[in-house]
Order: sequence, then structure tokens, then C-alpha cells
Amino acid sequence: MKYVDEYRDPAAARLAVRRITELAEGGRNGVPYAFMEVCGGHTHTIYRHGIEQLLPETVELVHGPGCPVCVIPMGRVDDAISLAEQPGVIFTSFGDMMRVPGSTSSLLEAKARGADVRMVYSPLDALKIAMANPDRRVVFFAVGFETTAPSTAVTLLRAREAGVTNFSVFSNHVTIVPPLKAILDSPDLRLDGFLGPGHVSTVIGNRPYDFVPQRYGLPLVTAGFEPLDILQSVVMLLQQYADGRCEVENQYSRIVTDEGNPIAMRILQQVFTLRPHFEWRGLGFIAQSALALNEDFAAYDAERLFALPGVRVADPKSCQCGEVLKGVIKPWECKVFGTACTPETPIGTCMVSSEGACAAYYTFGRLHKTAAGLAAASA
Repeated sequence: MKYVDEYRDPAAARLAVRRITELAEGGRNGVPYAFMEVCGGHTHTIYRHGIEQLLPETVELVHGPGCPVCVIPMGRVDDAISLAEQPGVIFTSFGDMMRVPGSTSSLLEAKARGADVRMVYSPLDALKIAMANPDRRVVFFAVGFETTAPSTAVTLLRAREAGVTNFSVFSNHVTIVPPLKAILDSPDLRLDGFLGPGHVSTVIGNRPYDFVPQRYGLPLVTAGFEPLDILQSVVMLLQQYADGRCEVENQYSRIVTDEGNPIAMRILQQVFTLRPHFEWRGLGFIAQSALALNEDFAAYDAERLFALPGVRVADPKSCQCGEVLKGVIKPWECKVFGTACTPETPIGTCMVSSEGACAAYYTFGRLHKTAAGLAAASA
């Protein structure tokens, strides 16, 4: 395939769905196969293209914790707002994080109160702002999995090389393997396999997932982000069951390799160190699941340069983002979904982020479900 339309070909999709239906006949021990798509990008593809409606009842897709904005706990958002409101600070952030609610407000509301909060498209944009404003302290709100962490690391290396002293990073980068282990150890979730995260895997490769089949006896297929990528990955998972196999496979071979990107990994090791523990929304504290700046870059670490509240804040009782992130419930099963919680008035992060499951279903799937409900009621 050379063009994106080829990855959305209806005829090929019908063939894939037919194969899925054949392989999944009867389900697994009489119960539908449950496959978790780890990445929020997969979730949006599934909703945008109606893949859930195409699949037979014997296959269920479960949403996972792969949205980097969604997993940031409320206390860390409060820390970011505290940073933004300190005198002389220019606080820079990706757009999604500016709308995420903390315990009392968001970064956008802090901006409305007078804080100098600016949206950037990359950490290099934040570094440019620091170089253009030498009398101000510029902080970059770094979020994301191993996908985006290398760009933060490169920016820090450039800042040190250029001798920029008024730039720092509030690191909230997280890693993908520990939350997968936490989900697999969870007693309230039944899974039959994973659609592995494509973007993260371009950096770390496929080998870090070997523990999934070896320790937990479940298959994992690293998947791309087009509709046919998702459908082919489901076929590959089901084919493993049909063949009596259990292993890590790579559907996204046009991008992902077993080894990943060794240059990016070396840069990460040069700049970051693993935190002893880090809090995840919905998953609690997970050991060695996030990245902090190492001692060589202490002068660029906002957590060392500024006094932060550092308070753990519980999610609102009405918000069930944690259960959505763990795949325990679907977005529409949350009691405030689409009523008190909408993209315009979000209560939880899953409704804010461009990769959040709640935002995806609200945007692409809610009308389909409503229509199906009305049809069932009138039948």
C-alpha cells in the first residue's frame, strides 16, 4: 500500500470483518473475546470509522490507559497551575492540557486570571520563548509516553548547549509497560489480548511486550492507526487463538521494528531517570512508571526550582475516568457522560483530550448509540 485511501478500502474492510466473524465464532469459552486497544489514537480510529459497529458480537474492544493527557492525576494539574501563577513565569503547554480541570480550575482559567500561559506545539517552541524572554522564567509542561519524551530530551540538550538558564521542564512523561502490568494484575478485568500502541512502539520497539505472552499467556499485536490496521490486528489476534499460539506480533511493520529507535532511547537515558513511583489517574501509584530529569539536568527541573503543592487530589465522585481508563466501563456508562460532563464543560480528562475515550465517543459515537436505542425501543 502507498496511499492512505488504501488503508480505508471498504471491500478490504468487509473481507477482514468476514474473517473476524469466522475466527471468533462462538467466542472464547462461550464469552466474547475482549481485546484492549492500549492507545487513545486507536480508540479514536475505532469510533471515527464505526469499527465497533462492524465487529460481530463475539468480539469486544476495551479502551486502555494510552491517552497521555487522561492519565495525569488532578494533583499534578494543580501543581502546573501553581507554577503558572508564580511571578515572572511564562508557562507553556500543549493545547489539550490547558483545558484539563484541576481541583478548582484549569490552566485556561489561570490564564484568564492573569497568568502568562501559552500554548505551544513542541518543547522547542517553549525554548524559543525562553531565549526571546531572558528576563522571564519559562516552564514547559512535558506530558506523554515514550513517544514525545525524546523531543523533550532533545530540547533540554539544546538548552544546555546554548547556555539557556531561564528554561525548565515540569516532567510528567510516563512509560507504557508498568501500567500494562498493573492492568493485567487487576482482579476486576478480563482480557484476551492487546492491540499494542503503535506510536510508543516506534521508539521502544516490540521486545518490551514479551512479558505479556510469557507471564500472562495473552497475545499482543502492535497495531497501526488506520481502519484496516485495526481490523487486521484483530484478525491476527484471533488467528493466534485459532493456531494455538500466544506471542507478540507486529502489524505496524511499515513503521515499528523489534528494536525500536536506539538513538531516541539513548537520548532518553542521557536526560531522564525513572521515578521510584508515580500516580496515575485511575490506576493509583505505579512503581518506576514515569520519567524525571536526572542529576545532570537538575538546573532545568521545575520541580527542584519551584515550590509546588505536591498534594494528592481525589477525582470528583461523579467522574469515572479511572474506570474508563482501566477498561472496566465504557464511556457512556459513566453517570455524567454527555450531561454534566461534555467537551465544553469537562469533569474528567477523558472528555478533554483529543485521545480521550469519552471525547471520542461523544464526538463520533453518541448519536449512533442514541439511534440504536431509539430503534430498539420502537421495535
